Amino acid sequence: MQTLWSGYGEIVRLHLEGCDRPSVVVKHVKFPQEAAHPGGWNTDRSHTRKVRSYEVETHWYRNYYTDRSCRTPACLAVCSHGDEMLIVLEDLDAAGYDQRRTSVKDREIKACLRWLAHFHALFLGVPPEGLWPVGTYWHLETRPDELEAMDDAELKAAAGAIDETLNGCVFKTLVHGDAKLANFCFSQGGEDVAAVDFQYVGGGCGMKDVVYFLGSCMEERECEKRVPGLLDHYFTELKRSVKKDVDFGALEKEWREMFAFAWTDFHRFLLGWRPGHWKINRYNMQNESKRKIIRSRLQTKHSRISS
Repeated sequence: MQTLWSGYGEIVRLHLEGCDRPSVVVKHVKFPQEAAHPGGWNTDRSHTRKVRSYEVETHWYRNYYTDRSCRTPACLAVCSHGDEMLIVLEDLDAAGYDQRRTSVKDREIKACLRWLAHFHALFLGVPPEGLWPVGTYWHLETRPDELEAMDDAELKAAAGAIDETLNGCVFKTLVHGDAKLANFCFSQGGEDVAAVDFQYVGGGCGMKDVVYFLGSCMEERECEKRVPGLLDHYFTELKRSVKKDVDFGALEKEWREMFAFAWTDFHRFLLGWRPGHWKINRYNMQNESKRKIIRSRLQTKHSRISS
């Protein structure tokens, strides 16, 4: 089906006979003697992070469960030996999620946002035991090399405070951590989705997933026009899903405030990791109002600390 990032193994579909499943999907991880990376980031730190990511994914599939509102493949078996791991999963194609998208319409974008909202509601307040303490593959603490490589002095200087602000949220959940379009599997009509790839699942603010998903499937001209309405859709779905004892008004207020921080946090990673990446678009580069918001919030925060 596909090889894993940097040559760390492969994902294959196996067809079965004489059992109640026609097929399964096997994620076969084999740590290479020397890793390759398209961006040149094949360092010891990068290797250690990838090894940990597969340990996290294994733990996720063994110990965490979702429901039909945020469908994931059932884990059938997990084993490891030496420098290899095997994760045997339900074949989502056989379960009706056999469509993949490289471009999406409004219905499909909203289906993915609905999945994220239900996922965040389901795990609201759940501690990330055995997972990344702070989810997402671009988390600042795990990316010091990329931070050092940045040319944007202002954002580089603010990176720690932005990270601290996001991590200081009152309302925390589990985030998927790599919620790009390619990790969603669609039903034939596109109204139902399931998600895969939980290497970077961990604690954090749900806006991190929302920002990353929107950036993965929308061109720059769409972002400025469509993001406000799509964000409203996400919060409508989130409100339907959270438990009644949650102060949803306070949650929504906090997470909406975190949207600009989350977007700029991912932008910080891209600028250091691959400055010419297509996601570094006008919505990131020229939204000066976003930077003003962040500067004012960080100045207010530092004023409170110093006083």
